[in-house]
Amino acid sequence: MHDFIAAAGDVVAVTVSDKLSSADLSAMMDRIEAAMAAHEVIHVYVETRSLDGIEIAGFGAHVARAMPMLGKLRRFGRVAVVADQAWVREGSRLESALLPGVSYRVFLPSERNEALAWVRGGSRAA
Repeated sequence: MHDFIAAAGDVVAVTVSDKLSSADLSAMMDRIEAAMAAHEVIHVYVETRSLDGIEIAGFGAHVARAMPMLGKLRRFGRVAVVADQAWVREGSRLESALLPGVSYRVFLPSERNEALAWVRGGSRAA
C-alpha cells in the first residue's frame, strides 16, 4: 500500500506499508517520471512502515521500466529513506553505495521531520 505525501513538484514523497503491489510500483514510477518531465533535478522521500514485501507478479516489468533511470542518476538530488525495520535501512544503505552522485540518507522513524526537511532542502545536516 502507498500514500503520496503533499510536496513541491520536484519532490516525490511517499509512505509505503504492508505489501507493495504492482499497482503501487506503477503509481510511484508514474509520479517519478512526471516529476522528471517537469524538473531537471528531483528529490525523493520514502517512508516505510512494517513493509512485508513486494508483490512478485509483474516485478520484471517494473525492473525493466526502472532501468533507464540508471542513466539519469545525475537528475536525482536528495533521497531520504525513513524505515522502521533494520533490514530496510541496511538495504537502503547498500543501494546508496551503488548509486554514485546521489545524496542519499537513511533515517529512523523518530527522525521523520528532519528527513522531510532535508529532502525538501530545508536542512543540510549530515
